[in-house]
Amino acid sequence: MPSLVRFLVRFYCAFLILGGMAWAIDLPFRLGFAFTEAEWLAFYISVGTAAVFLKHPYGKEAGIGEVLLGFAAITAWTYGAFHLEAWVYDFSGNTPQKYVPALAALLLVMEALRKACGLSITLLVWTLIAYGLFGHYLPGPVQAAQTDPRSLAMYLYTDTGAILGLVMSIVATLVLAFVIFGRMMEVSGATNFFTDIALAAMGHKRGGPAKVAIVASALFGSVSSSPVGNIVSTGVMTIPLMKRSGFKPSEAAAIEAVASTGGQIAPPVMGATAFLMAEFLQISYFDVVIAALLPAFFYYACLFMQVDAEARNRGLVGMARDQLPSAMAALRTGWIFVFPLGVLIYLLFFTGSQPAFAALGSALVLLALSMAKKRFLNRADWANFLFDGGEGMLPLIMIGAGAGIVIGIMNLSGLGESLSFLLVEAARNWGSFVMLVLTAILSIILGMGMPSTAIYIVLATVIAPALNQMGIPVLASHMFIFYFGVMSFLTPPVAVSSYVAAGLAKAPLWETGWTGMRYSAIAFVVPFLWCYEPALLLDDSVLAISTVTTVTLGALMVYAKAQTGILFRLLPTSPALGPVPALIALALVVAPIVFGPTSPISIALALVSLLAGFWPAASPRSVQAAGA
Repeated sequence: MPSLVRFLVRFYCAFLILGGMAWAIDLPFRLGFAFTEAEWLAFYISVGTAAVFLKHPYGKEAGIGEVLLGFAAITAWTYGAFHLEAWVYDFSGNTPQKYVPALAALLLVMEALRKACGLSITLLVWTLIAYGLFGHYLPGPVQAAQTDPRSLAMYLYTDTGAILGLVMSIVATLVLAFVIFGRMMEVSGATNFFTDIALAAMGHKRGGPAKVAIVASALFGSVSSSPVGNIVSTGVMTIPLMKRSGFKPSEAAAIEAVASTGGQIAPPVMGATAFLMAEFLQISYFDVVIAALLPAFFYYACLFMQVDAEARNRGLVGMARDQLPSAMAALRTGWIFVFPLGVLIYLLFFTGSQPAFAALGSALVLLALSMAKKRFLNRADWANFLFDGGEGMLPLIMIGAGAGIVIGIMNLSGLGESLSFLLVEAARNWGSFVMLVLTAILSIILGMGMPSTAIYIVLATVIAPALNQMGIPVLASHMFIFYFGVMSFLTPPVAVSSYVAAGLAKAPLWETGWTGMRYSAIAFVVPFLWCYEPALLLDDSVLAISTVTTVTLGALMVYAKAQTGILFRLLPTSPALGPVPALIALALVVAPIVFGPTSPISIALALVSLLAGFWPAASPRSVQAAGA
C-alpha cells in the first residue's frame, strides 16, 4: 500500500503540472480532443482533491481509505464533466442520478478544503452554504432568495457561475503558470544567486546581514507565491548572519519574515497576484504594477530605515569584504536567472502577451538555459519540480473551489447586494474610516494561513464589492484588501511568516510576531491613506505625487529613528514620550489628505519632514553622553 500511495501522489502531482501546462497552451485542441473548459476544470479539481486526501491522511500515513476517497472524487467530478453538455438540454429535472454525484463531489471538495487550507476558511464556506439553504428564514436586508437544496447542489456542481467558473479557470491557468515559473527558479538555484547579489551589494554596509536579508528576500519573494517558502529558502543563510552580527534572534527572525512577506506586494510579479487583480478588474497588468510601486517602495524603505537606525544606534558593522562574494562572479554564473525575468517583463509590457503564456515562455527559456548549465539533467531536479510543484498547487485548487462555492452562493442568494447594502449603511452612520478598519480586520482574519494568491481570490470575491459600493475606487479597494490579507502572515496570533522565521532563529514566537509588526508598521497605515488619496497609487498630478511621496518618506525616517530611541542628534527620545514620535509620523502622512496634496501646508510639511528625516542621528557615544 505505501508504494501505491507514493505512486498515486506522484502521478496526481505531476498531472496537475503537466496537464495544466498542456491545457494552458491548448494542446488538447491541437491534438483533436474537443471538450469545454468547464469539463477540463471538473477533472482538474478531481485530481487535486484526490491528491489532497493522500497528502493529508487521517492517520500517520495514507491507506486504502484515502485512496478510495480520492477515487470517489475523481469518479464524481468526471461523471459530471462527461454529462455537462447533455444536461444543458435535459429538462427532466434534478433527478437522483444528477444530484447524488453532485452532493458527493461537493462533500469531498469541502473535506479536501479543510485538510489543505485549514478549518477557518472551511467554516466560512460551510456558513455560506448554510446561508444559501436557510437564509430565506432570516429577516430584513439579509434575507436570501429561497433555493431548493438539490438545485443549489447542481448549480455549484455544474454552473460556470460557481466552482467551474472564473476563479478556478484563473487558478488552473494563470496561477499555475507562475507557480511553474517560480518553482523552476527555485529548483535551478535562483535563491543562491539572489542571496549572492544581495551579499555583494549590502553585506559590507552597516547592519549588512539584515540588509542582505531585505534585498534577497524582496528579489526572490516577488516571483515566489509563498512567503513561507521564501523564508525557508533565504532565511537559512541570512538569519544566522544577522545573529552573529549583533541582532537579537527575535529581530533577525522578524526582519526575515517582514522582508520575505513583502515580496508578495512587490512588483512586477507580486507572487502572481498582479495578474489575478488585472484579470478580476479587467484592466491592464501595467496599471496594477504602477499602482503597487509606491506602496511597495514605502514598505521596504520602512524596514530598511529601521534596520539602518538599529545598526547605527548599536554600532553594528558590516561583514568583511573578503567574506563576501563578487557581484560580477555571481552574475557570470547567475545571468541565466536574470535573462528569463527580462523575457517575462518584455512579453508582458512590450508585446501584450497573455500573462500565462509569458510565464510559461519565460519558464521554458529558464529551462533551456539551466540545462545548458548542466542543471535539470537529473531525476532529483525534475522530481523536485514536478512533485513539489504539484503539491504547492493543492491549496490553491481547493481555495479556488471554495471561492467558487462562495461566488455561487452569492449569485443565487443575493448576499453580495445585501452585504454591500449593510456596509454602505454602516458607513453612512459611522463613517467610511470605521468600515475600512472593520474591513482590514476581516481581511486579516480571512487571510490567516492561506497562500497570497488564495487570499486575494477569497477577499476579492467576498469583500471587495462592498468596498466599491462604499465609494472606494475599484483598484484602491482591491489593493486594500490584498495588503491586509498579506499582513495576516505577520499579525499575531497566527503570524505564519514570523513563527516560521522564529523557528529558524530559535527565537520566542510572540516576541518575534510583535517585532515583525513594528518593522512592517507602514503596511498597516498606507492602505487607509490611498483610499482617500490616489496619489499614493500614482493616480494624480506630478505635484500631488511628489508631495505625498516626500511627506511619507520623511515620516518614515522620523519613525525609524524614533524606534531606536534617538530622534535627533544628542536628543534621546524619552520613554515618557511613548508613542508620540510615531504619532507625529502618522500626522505627517495624513496631512496631505486633510489639507490636500498640493496645498502650501502639505508642501511645507513635506520639506520639514524630509529635513527632520535627514537630520543626522546621534552616535552611540553621544547617546550615552546625553543620557548621563
